[in-house]
Amino acid sequence: MMLARVLLVAILAGLVHATHVQPDEAADADAAIRAEMERQHVPGVAVAIVHGGVVVKAQGYGLANVEHQVPVTPETIFQSGSLGKMFTAAAVMLQVEDGKLSLSDPIAKFFPAAPQAWQAITVRHLLTHTSGIPDYTDGAIDLRKDYDEEELARMAFGLKLDFTPGEKWKYSNTGYLLLGIIIHKASGRFYGDVLADRVFTPLGMTTTRIISEADIVPHRAAGYTLVKGELKNQEWVSPSLNTTADGALYFSVKDLIAWDAGVRARRILSAASWASVFDPVRLNDGKTHDYGFGWALGMRGGRKVYQHGGSWQGFKTHYAHFDRGDLSVVVLANLRQADPGKIVDAIATVMDPALAPGR
Repeated sequence: MMLARVLLVAILAGLVHATHVQPDEAADADAAIRAEMERQHVPGVAVAIVHGGVVVKAQGYGLANVEHQVPVTPETIFQSGSLGKMFTAAAVMLQVEDGKLSLSDPIAKFFPAAPQAWQAITVRHLLTHTSGIPDYTDGAIDLRKDYDEEELARMAFGLKLDFTPGEKWKYSNTGYLLLGIIIHKASGRFYGDVLADRVFTPLGMTTTRIISEADIVPHRAAGYTLVKGELKNQEWVSPSLNTTADGALYFSVKDLIAWDAGVRARRILSAASWASVFDPVRLNDGKTHDYGFGWALGMRGGRKVYQHGGSWQGFKTHYAHFDRGDLSVVVLANLRQADPGKIVDAIATVMDPALAPGR
């Protein structure tokens, strides 16, 4: 009964900031979003729709904080999860452009104590999830313990490779954790500071930052999980594990609208760097896999789609850009079991039926 009451409030508590949107499309998108929220039992989501470079919707639905009945708004701060990987990849490419590292650099250059089996692993392998290094989140680490960068690297050194570097594609948070350390070693600065100065500030992402549970963060949402149908607060992890480069950012949909504008205009990085970011990885056997540098690649409606999702501490996120119609959709949710990708797909289908999944 309590969960049903919470969800009813969540569905009715939307705050709308929308311009240049057709009434029928707006109503259909709202209906699709609310239907998915109810089906998935999500307390709150924030949604952005950018069509042809015009922001047609930046809107909150439901509750950012259930205990205090605080509604989601376009300013609400969510955790990024692995959406943060696209920003880490941008920070790596900035170091490449600065001449401080190369995509072909063996990572042993930055980790002299790395095991012999790692000698063939390059920066490019880490960016594309083709290093063979297992995912540390599969039980290799104590999420309640604080680690410094050297301790995290030593933890990674103890993981046995799943395959020869470049042989296969397998998602690995460990690879991006290591990229954050490499950025620090190459630039002399914490990767979050590099992002703040060279990505977030130039693009006008005014509230994007590294996670801090200790700091006072205006408009911060609470993360939730469902346990036997009952809404519970997210579990706690150590402060240091909320700062790693595999996905530990705070941001709002307004920030991601600014990021989307920067990506569409190919700002921050050179044209050559952006081409590398969106180039599907080529494996040792010559076959390609639909992943670039921090972006999943694919086709929808006969045109390219660039996207990524994220999951961390009771938050789920998804951002997709569809070449067809120059459409971008962002969905941020505060429930571990949420599937924001389904909400993105529902919105994209409303905007253009040819973008329905499977097309």
